[in-house]
Amino acid sequence: MRHVIALDVGGTGMKAALVGADGALLYEARRATGRERGPDAVVASILDFAADLLARGEERYGVRAEAAGVAVPGIVDPDGGVAVYAANLGWRDVPLRALLGERLGGLPVALGHDVRTGGLAEGRVGAGRGTDRFLFVALGTGIAGAIGIGGAIEAGAHGYAGEIGHVVVRPGGPVCGCGQRGCLETLASAAAVTRAWAEASGDPDADAADCAKAVESGDARAVRVWQDAVDALADGLVTALTLLDPRTLIIGGGLAEAGETLFTPLRAAVEERVTFQRTPAIVPAALGDTTGCLGAGLLAWDLLATDLEVSA
Repeated sequence: MRHVIALDVGGTGMKAALVGADGALLYEARRATGRERGPDAVVASILDFAADLLARGEERYGVRAEAAGVAVPGIVDPDGGVAVYAANLGWRDVPLRALLGERLGGLPVALGHDVRTGGLAEGRVGAGRGTDRFLFVALGTGIAGAIGIGGAIEAGAHGYAGEIGHVVVRPGGPVCGCGQRGCLETLASAAAVTRAWAEASGDPDADAADCAKAVESGDARAVRVWQDAVDALADGLVTALTLLDPRTLIIGGGLAEAGETLFTPLRAAVEERVTFQRTPAIVPAALGDTTGCLGAGLLAWDLLATDLEVSA
């Protein structure tokens, strides 16, 4: 059976799969990144995991994987195949495509940014399926987006397109890791809600999920914290939809797990802010934690299709 290797590398864990030509996840596995042992150990873990998947595919299906796709966080140079920088993994300028290709016996390897890769999956086989233009926004520790046009993700001239988390929505607001103040992700990410709710509730162990539960139970402090985040998010999203005019806005990540506790006030807040713009459908992501692996698999299959076109 034809298949490719897919790897989704996160800050603490890795998800991997063998993905069939029809996009089906034929085999799935998970491992820790081992980041506490340093960036070199993380790279070694990725290479070992990929090699094990290659062997697993040969054993199960009697044929080698045809390509590999890997999604990583941080700054990525997909054309050069380099993982440029990731604060949570501690690496800089890792030639990941070349290292994986060598370890996998010359297999073609595609490298992608984790959120853009997830957006590719949501657009092709998830909540954006059949939509010609969409914006995928992941609300996690930070906030990032993927701009979908005609079944592909627009990376921009320098690979930074979709970084909606660094749109300033509150000038002079909280300091962001990027150096600006008042960036969207300092106010509306899961990490931002966690910080705000821990302070408001007086419980240092409280997190964004606890805040959502408190909102559902009618806690006035939680409602204020939650609405502040929703208002900031709506401001950022209206800026994005003014620029991009997406048909569908797909919201994923940890904060989206709150369901209608998030989506009902968010849709209302966006509606309040639009004037001449057309409001897109605002929907939850559909693929859950398989998004990254599915997207990495699509990267690999797309690479094979491109190679075939070039050779023809």
